[in-house]
Amino acid sequence: MKRPGSGQLRAAIFVSALVASLTPAALQAADGAELVVYNAQHESLGREWIDAFTKETGIKVTMRQGSDMQFANQLIQEGEASPADVFLTENSPAMALVDTAGLFAPLDKETLAQVPAEFQPENGRWIGIAARSTVFAYDKRKLSEDKLPKSLLDLADPAWKGRWGASPSGADFQAIVSALLELKGEEETAKWLKALKENATFYKGNSVAMKAVNAGEVEGAVIYHYYWFGDQAKTGENSANVGLHYFRNGDPGAFVSISGGGIIKSTQHMKEAQAFLKFITGKAGQEILKNGTSYEYAVGKDAESNAKLVPLKDLGAPKVEPSKLNSKKVTEMMTAAGIL
Repeated sequence: MKRPGSGQLRAAIFVSALVASLTPAALQAADGAELVVYNAQHESLGREWIDAFTKETGIKVTMRQGSDMQFANQLIQEGEASPADVFLTENSPAMALVDTAGLFAPLDKETLAQVPAEFQPENGRWIGIAARSTVFAYDKRKLSEDKLPKSLLDLADPAWKGRWGASPSGADFQAIVSALLELKGEEETAKWLKALKENATFYKGNSVAMKAVNAGEVEGAVIYHYYWFGDQAKTGENSANVGLHYFRNGDPGAFVSISGGGIIKSTQHMKEAQAFLKFITGKAGQEILKNGTSYEYAVGKDAESNAKLVPLKDLGAPKVEPSKLNSKKVTEMMTAAGIL
């Protein structure tokens, strides 16, 4: 047999060393592996995360955009045949729905360790990737601080009839109702939903509800905080007359909703999927929240949020186990109340 020359031998040694230096994820990426992410987070934020991850790792990602419950129900229908590797949401009830169906794989301990326990379910099958605070956006021309509701429950009072708005058809508001159900129980929630039907004006989307407050159509609206901050960072034309009221004191209206990320257990690209969630919850992924334009809260350990936001520790949010937020029950109750 002909022995290889010195040049061939050096080449063989170089290739062997190169292969040994590659991580399994990098090897699979080199073979053309590509993650599919069902993204129910804001498209711009999802794209920022994905682009930064691909730049760092070389792993390609296809993002499919949709809504929380749309993708949650789709994943349940697809089951093990789903093309999705990772699921990202705006709110945690959709994560709980998919988790209950047994579709999530356990996450690496290193990833779970990057986020405080309060921002992940007890079972560790998905993880918080960002957070948003419930607020009462109010018309500063019509309401002084002493006239603001002390609690979210106060909005059920007949005195508030026709004076406030909400977007009940969206996953954002339904997450807030899910927290109310967990904190106050079915009877109290049913009463509040009845009052919601009678008292509130309904809008399609939080930004539309905020615009209505700004235009003087209603005196206030229950929304998430970042709609106001995002508009202020642009022209401020839809929020110039709007202030934000934080309920605090463990009130249901101080609920902080967790955006979640989970890995579909039928994935053929487990190492890449684990690397993706580790990246999002790690320093680089969380700094995108701090420095980007989403104005959502960073949830990683020692991660800083945008300096313009009220610190998470000052919100006085109620403690809610995210895996117990029951979107199915809330949808049934809102339908029974004639809201959906």
